Amino acid sequence: QVQLVESGGGLVQAGGSLRLSCAASGRTFSSYTIGWFRQAPGKEREFVGVISWSGVGPDYADSVKGRFTLSRDNAKNTVYLQMNSLKLEDTAVYYCAAGAHFPSRWHGDYTYWGQGTQVTVSS
Repeated sequence: QVQLVESGGGLVQAGGSLRLSCAASGRTFSSYTIGWFRQAPGKEREFVGVISWSGVGPDYADSVKGRFTLSRDNAKNTVYLQMNSLKLEDTAVYYCAAGAHFPSRWHGDYTYWGQGTQVTVSS
């Protein structure tokens, strides 16, 4: 089992940057694929990006490709989501998740979820 805690959210102006962190407990963290999702009020939870256990070849949603970057430090049991050129439509609660058997874009494939961190982009 793994427990996930997101941090790094906040209020930022459009065009700005934030770095979210997903810290995990558990000795087997390095074997987990980690997905990031977001949910805005009144909307479905949507895929943002996913990074495999090795960190090779992250996959991103088209809406964030070229602006967001995933990385991981298995020694620190942490995955990072660097978000640049933020837009108003990036405003949402961001969640990291683990437990999928492969790098999946579907939230239903993930077993473990963090509590989420709010990202608000202002004009």
